Order: sequence, then C-alpha cells, then structure tokens
Amino acid sequence: MLTIRDLVKVYPGPVTALQGINLDVPPGMFGLLGPNGAGKSTLMKILSGLLEATSGAVFLDGEDVLSKPELIRQRLGYLPQEFGFYPHLTGEKMLTYLLKLKGVEAQGGLKNLVAELLERVNLSAAAKRRVKTYSGGMRQRLGIAQAIAGDPRLIIVDEPTAGLDPEERLRFYRILAELAADRIVLLSTHIVEDVAVLCPRFAVIRKGRLVAQTSPTEARQAIDGKVFEGRLRSDEMEEFRRRQMRIIQSVLVEGKNRVRVYQPDGTAPFGFEPVAATLEDAYLLLMQDAAEAVAAERPAEEAPVLSAGGAA
Repeated sequence: MLTIRDLVKVYPGPVTALQGINLDVPPGMFGLLGPNGAGKSTLMKILSGLLEATSGAVFLDGEDVLSKPELIRQRLGYLPQEFGFYPHLTGEKMLTYLLKLKGVEAQGGLKNLVAELLERVNLSAAAKRRVKTYSGGMRQRLGIAQAIAGDPRLIIVDEPTAGLDPEERLRFYRILAELAADRIVLLSTHIVEDVAVLCPRFAVIRKGRLVAQTSPTEARQAIDGKVFEGRLRSDEMEEFRRRQMRIIQSVLVEGKNRVRVYQPDGTAPFGFEPVAATLEDAYLLLMQDAAEAVAAERPAEEAPVLSAGGAA
C-alpha cells in the first residue's frame, strides 16, 4: 500500500502546487486523472524522490519514504513524462547504460537481463537499432524496460500514452496491465481513456486538490440516465445557455453543435435523446463542479457529482 498524507508543495512565488493530498493507493493499477497543470507531475516527482515536499508524509508498505528517500529508490521504477535518451545509441546499449546508472545487478549478468527486459517489452527485434529510429511508442516501451529492472514494488508512469498512435497505445496498455498483476502501478494521465481501460480505481486532481476518488463503473453509474444528447444550430445554442442547461460538452459536427447535457432530474430537454453516460462525461462534470466550488470559495470536496463513488 502507498499511503499519502497531507502532502503539500509550495513553489517560490508562492505557488501552491499541491494542497494537502490524502490518498491510499492499493496494489494493482491506480489512476491519477487531471488536466495539464493540475499537480500530477509534481506529485509524481515527490513520490519518486526527485522533488522535496513542503510538508506531509508518504509511506510505502508502512515505511516513511520521505524521511528515508533511499527506501523509495530501492523499490521504485519511474517513467517520467519526458524521458531523455541518447539517440545515437542502440536500444540495447541505451538500456544497458540506464541499468548501470541505476546500479541494477543481475545474477546472470547485465547482458542477459537487458535481453530479457527487451523481450518483455517486445523490443528484441529492434535491440540493435539506434534509438533515433524508434517510434514514440517504442521509446516508451524502452523507458518502461528500465523502470521494471530490479523488480520494483512501485512503478510510477507519468503521461505514458500522450502522443502515441492507437496501435502503440493498445500495446502499452497490455504491458502496464501485466505489470500491475503483482505490484503497485500509479498511472498519471490527462487522458480519460487510459483510466477507463486500465484502472479499477482512480482519483481526480485539479489545481493541486483531490476532488474525487472512485471507479470508472461507479462514476458512470452516478450519472446514468441523466445524460442526453442533441444537435443545435449556433443561434439555438445561445438560447439553450440562457435556460441554464448543464452542458457537459459541445462539439461542432456537420455545421451543428452536438451537445451533451446533464439533467439531475432525468428529464430530457426538447429534441434531446438519452445516451449512455461515459467516464468522460463524469470527469467533465467533476471539473465543472470543482471550478464552481473554487469560484464560490467553498471547499472543492462539497462539489463532486459522483457521490456514489466516494468523493474525496
């Protein structure tokens, strides 16, 4: 279990990036979902020992890893949002270099371990190719290969699928799902699909605060039967807004606005049809509620619509 208590990070300015994070992350895959700038990367860097917290505590299986950072380094695999590779090195040599930097030792020798890791992430055929010829997905798989070296208890992956094409994203999903079978994998992302596919549980963060902790199923069920969709012309949109309808999102399709709305009483607006609630709907509603809570100067914890999911 990864336990985070009252974690605060204040940058000079001052800018408060984390505002008292409390979170319990069980073994398996756990998602941290939020927009860019929400504080996800700051949290990941503190957990990985790259950044010092202003206050708070972090425990991994009961041991305080903020006061003893060497403990987390021994048990951590980390794939940051931006991973620096030497483009002129081959994948095999790059991974060997990274494992030496990490101080990884292998009974059968480092060469055998590198081969095993490349096989595990499906890069054996590209082992002799230079990293500069790798696709974005291949680079991410090379990054996860170094992260899992040493059989870490905790693996942190920060925005791992951003920029990947659909095929590479699915391949990466499979690798992450396999890794989560016997360890803690903390997935930080702004992509709702990542959480929907991979995470039995997740938390939502906005402006350094946790605004909900739930599961994809619970999040959808909380708004099921209350989401409707219709198409409106631009001039009709203004009238629709004046009626103070709760618009989840509006997308322009063939010259008309395809509008999804949330109706707490389950009554469809005229011309709208009921649709299945999605995790994206739930997430966007949470973001709206959290923004309104801040604007009204009341705690964000009072706002989330996902009460069935155990809002933070």
